[in-house]
Amino acid sequence: MSQVEPASLGVAEARRRVEGLRIEVPGSSANLGPGFDALAVAVRLYLRVTVQRVLDGPRNELRCSFAGVALEGDNYVARSVDTLAKREGIDYPALDVTVESEIPMQGGLGSSAAATVAGLMLFERLAGPRNRDLLAEGTRFEGHPDNVAASLLGGLTAACTTEDGRAVAVSTPWPPDVRLVAVTPEVRVKTPEARRVLPETYTRADAVFNLQRATLLMAAIHAGRTDLLRDALADRWHQPYRARLVPGLTEALALRVPGLLGVCLSGSGPTVIALCSGDTSAVEGALTDVYARLGLPCRVRTLAAHNGPPNLTQPLAT
Repeated sequence: MSQVEPASLGVAEARRRVEGLRIEVPGSSANLGPGFDALAVAVRLYLRVTVQRVLDGPRNELRCSFAGVALEGDNYVARSVDTLAKREGIDYPALDVTVESEIPMQGGLGSSAAATVAGLMLFERLAGPRNRDLLAEGTRFEGHPDNVAASLLGGLTAACTTEDGRAVAVSTPWPPDVRLVAVTPEVRVKTPEARRVLPETYTRADAVFNLQRATLLMAAIHAGRTDLLRDALADRWHQPYRARLVPGLTEALALRVPGLLGVCLSGSGPTVIALCSGDTSAVEGALTDVYARLGLPCRVRTLAAHNGPPNLTQPLAT
């Protein structure tokens, strides 16, 4: 098999394309109760990548400085750029970039998917447009399309992998009057461990239970029937099995507080998401009390959804 002849990108062209570029990718809350590996909503917690300089000498390197965040595990931004550059035979000048993130790592709010999407978008701008499917590329890295779809498309997304291996997703705006209170306790739940506790098969009754509620959830969001969200968020596929890994989940699911529309686990946890209407202070207080009783420090954030694609800005060259 013949090797791909590298296409060399000059420093001047790289500077024109990406120097000063700022990519702002939203985090996400996946599953939303019954929509395991299928549903997600983008949230206004952002990972930001800024290209500070295109370097004159070195090639094929992404030099990342992490501002206000300590890298834990792989550098998903660099991985995305490096993988696509090698596959497409792109030889590019080294980039000096800064990575900032409001998304807690290993918190169940899509930090790895957001970083992956940021890297894919950076490479797309650097190498120039081709017939790339960024959703498919991100899904290959993540293993499932839900968080990637939300970070790429924004809003409420439904995604799947087709029988021929493609990733497809549809986005619809999240209603602005439904806010999300996210509580993240100071525990770690690694995704591989959270997947190992799940059963290999489910009964027909449990399959029908989740199918009914996932379709009800989508219809209720579209119709503005927030009164149905508590029932629509119920799940038998992952939350009952992950409850032993996620302190406070069982207690949060049982809450009944004014303004609370329903509760679900965010991704594989440990973040728990409460859907709310109106004043969220009672819900914030109730969730804080849950973890206070467990003796676990936690951070409570009230979030809005991010509707639309990631934000890209680049100052005009002078």
